Amino acid sequence: MVDTRSVVACTECQVHGNLDLEVTKCTDPDHTHQRFEVHLHRSVVVLPDGTKVTAVSFDAADPYVREQPPDYGLYLDHKWQPPWSHDHLDWPDFGVPDDATHVVTALKSVLERARAGERVEVGCMGGHGRTGTALACLAILTGHPHGEAVAWVRANYCADAVETAEQELFVVEFVS
Repeated sequence: MVDTRSVVACTECQVHGNLDLEVTKCTDPDHTHQRFEVHLHRSVVVLPDGTKVTAVSFDAADPYVREQPPDYGLYLDHKWQPPWSHDHLDWPDFGVPDDATHVVTALKSVLERARAGERVEVGCMGGHGRTGTALACLAILTGHPHGEAVAWVRANYCADAVETAEQELFVVEFVS
């Protein structure tokens, strides 16, 4: 499921806000304010081996509403504090984790749970950079070629997935 929200960002203050939910955080008329539409994810992704995971973005309006809650979530941002079983990975926004070993362990656990029939989800804030990178790495863990994993996730999840060159390199160099 993909839904959209209107967001305004102030480049000088480096703040943003959801127009549907809150008052604009910067009202300085001399600042540059950009309005754009963002989309939210609650997207089932079928990995190359047929394993299903749900990729999610954080919906500030109601981040934990689901038709069926997952059995487990792996979140790439500590803002996530859902009422179901979950873990976090330290992963900077627009960046990559310092320790890839933790990523491999966590993603292998996600795959094991999903293959055992659990409903699992993976998410960051926007559902693109970190989530897309994690999905590309999951594709590699299921046997997809490293050099094609970014294109695969963009074709099978979201064209905006894997946002930075550093994240693309992380996928290509991902050691499972």
